[in-house]
Amino acid sequence: MSTVRDETTDAIAQRLRLEREARGWSLADLAARSGVARASISRIERGEMSPTAALLVRLAGAFDLTLAGLLVRAEAASSRLTRAADQPVWRDPATGYIRTQVFMRPDHPVELVQVTMPPGGQAALPASSYALIRQVIQVQSGQLTVTEGDGDTHHLHAGDSLGFGPPADVVIANTTAHPCTYLVALARS
Repeated sequence: MSTVRDETTDAIAQRLRLEREARGWSLADLAARSGVARASISRIERGEMSPTAALLVRLAGAFDLTLAGLLVRAEAASSRLTRAADQPVWRDPATGYIRTQVFMRPDHPVELVQVTMPPGGQAALPASSYALIRQVIQVQSGQLTVTEGDGDTHHLHAGDSLGFGPPADVVIANTTAHPCTYLVALARS
């Protein structure tokens, strides 16, 4: 079995190792803080495994970062202007969703992400990923179903927006036969 490696996967692997080492944490420390198996973290850091969005959210949360914050640190964005051709793109190997980091800077409180969720795809994100941010999503095309931890379900169509409430487990799903593209605006709280 071969492992497909790309620049983004390599950058994520290096950034995870740097974040962990900067804190003086062992693999076991990060595993305990994130709930991700030590062996998985080791494989990710060595570039032998491409992490899923769910794993990256848990790892980022252990570092007190958002997923976007971790990915931007991995991509080392430094300009106020981000050209479309330079926006980091990442594909979740578990769901197949494609995530484009439209805008993110460490010195700016707002992040903008575009996600394309394939037909039948879904992402389950823990409440911890929303602990330090406020988030709004806006469907650009297709349909999206968002279910928050309390069972509150929202069916969004093109043009609809949803501001997330207090941190809760969230499932974002495309239950249709067509891709759904949506924007995510995040502000650090």
